[in-house]
Amino acid sequence: MNNKTKEFLEKWHRIVLEKDMDMLREIVADDVTLYSPVVFKPKKSKDETLFVLSNVIQVFENFAYHREFADGNNLALEFSANIGEKSCKGIDLIEINDSGKLVNIEVFIRPVQGLLALGEAMNKRFEEAGIPVGKKLPSA
Repeated sequence: MNNKTKEFLEKWHRIVLEKDMDMLREIVADDVTLYSPVVFKPKKSKDETLFVLSNVIQVFENFAYHREFADGNNLALEFSANIGEKSCKGIDLIEINDSGKLVNIEVFIRPVQGLLALGEAMNKRFEEAGIPVGKKLPSA
């Protein structure tokens, strides 16, 4: 693993552990794309990505990473978490640019019961923020 990827990964783990949204903002590129299983279309802006990620960090309970795979600027991170009484396993596929910033993240989650629980929790947060599902997300 190169130093840039290692440094990104160390920051990413601190962000998740400490729920540090200021550091998250620092490591996300302006031209980031987020593919989330709880939003219909990919989010193609920093503000939308930050909104989704900052809410997911709050929704997940007992979050833990288990395995990491790195290939150059690409990472695959296996995780588990709870959403209320439901549990899930997932993978974050992450790409960073040559500056060490997040440019692409694609999230996969199973089983369907865990994904549905996450979708319900996230939709509730979208509604509380005044965002009808499927609409543009606000700035984080």
